[in-house]
Amino acid sequence: MRRHAGDIMKIAGISGSPRKNENSEQLINTALDIAEDRNFEVDRIFLSEQTIAPCTACYACESAKRCAIEDDMTQIYPRLESADAILVASPVYFGCVTAQLKALFDRTLLLRKQGMLLSNKIGGAITVAGSRNGGQEKTVQAIHDWMHIHGMIVVGDNSHFGGIVYAPAESDIVGMQTVTDTIGKICDLLEMIKR
Repeated sequence: MRRHAGDIMKIAGISGSPRKNENSEQLINTALDIAEDRNFEVDRIFLSEQTIAPCTACYACESAKRCAIEDDMTQIYPRLESADAILVASPVYFGCVTAQLKALFDRTLLLRKQGMLLSNKIGGAITVAGSRNGGQEKTVQAIHDWMHIHGMIVVGDNSHFGGIVYAPAESDIVGMQTVTDTIGKICDLLEMIKR
């Protein structure tokens, strides 16, 4: 991640929820608003607006150097590649990330096969569930696992693992602080790298 003085760094925020305008999208919006206030460029990727099929393990990404599936993932690849940091939010579905987010994760095999294109990007996670202890930490771990497999630099909320919220998100004051602290840590680290 080589930058020059004056370059604006970009943070991509992914909401893995299939539901529009719900907690995960609100949390990404809150976090990216903070990043914009700190003069970062932001890119919102909402899976509620995308159609991404599951990976079929055909390995066209290795042999043909492209994904054989033609869907909305095609326009997401360059957005992830051009980001300096990626913040991922997911609601907890049966103790883990949503199927929609897992499909995106699996399909990023192309970026790994093309030369570890997400390596050394900063990564952070936010999760939201219906109760305080509703599987958020396990879901954060699944997001972090994806980031580690890509060689990303994973950060938390300066205290624990990242944004841990219970629904409705806007009423969880403690949880919202972990979201603020997670995006703050991402911005701090990007600023350190930029120097």
